[in-house]
Amino acid sequence: MKNMKTDYELIESFINGDERSIELLILRYKNKVYSYISLYIRNRDVADDIFQDTFMKVVQSVRKGRYQDDGRLLSWILRIAHNLIIDHFRREKQYGLILNEDYEADIFNSEKFSDANIEHTLMKKQIMRDIRKLISELPEDQREVVIMRHYTGMSFKEIAEMTGVSINTALGRMRYALINMRKMIAEKNITLSAN
Repeated sequence: MKNMKTDYELIESFINGDERSIELLILRYKNKVYSYISLYIRNRDVADDIFQDTFMKVVQSVRKGRYQDDGRLLSWILRIAHNLIIDHFRREKQYGLILNEDYEADIFNSEKFSDANIEHTLMKKQIMRDIRKLISELPEDQREVVIMRHYTGMSFKEIAEMTGVSINTALGRMRYALINMRKMIAEKNITLSAN
């Protein structure tokens, strides 16, 4: 759409009193933010609460002039969500990645099932569960990069900025994550094919 406003224009409109602008921003990023939260939080109610808290903090911060436009609004929102997730696990005293077994709307599961029979669909869902289980067993730094890259579509530059490491370190973590996942697939004799 040619007339679609940029993030910065929507933020400026919101600051100048147009409440609809912040709603448009939330709509623009809600799927990626919710996907990111859902990968860490198994309980949908808790994930919903963290999602709402994330955007409440976004609104409050924008109102107070705390967001400086640098073209990376999504990274900034995900950093807020990440901090809320960490706070949640600190409160629960069990910080560690817990994958949402019920969440099926991820990019590893984007193939359309239009012609698929029920058996094929069930096999695909099992593969998704197996992949999420493998990801959950990765070391935290590798797991984080896999989630940011494959589930939220962040670039390695964005991942590096968000995690406070160099791009080469982020790339290295992804490489080691893939090596570790291949080893686990071989060790556990997992078949990642629905054919």
